[in-house]
Amino acid sequence: MPKVNLSHFEAAILFALFASIVMAITSKRTDKERLSYGLYLFGCFVATLIGLAWVMKLGHG
Repeated sequence: MPKVNLSHFEAAILFALFASIVMAITSKRTDKERLSYGLYLFGCFVATLIGLAWVMKLGHG
């Protein structure tokens, strides 16, 4: 089996994608609601990821 070598950012985006999918599927009833909620969650995950990255960069110097 080939080894997958992901950066920390790529792994975080992949986690955000899968977490958004699972949370949307388990919490909404219709496909339209699932799609819109999944996209919303993915956007929130990515925005939080970028925001925390900036906070860590500014705090570290």
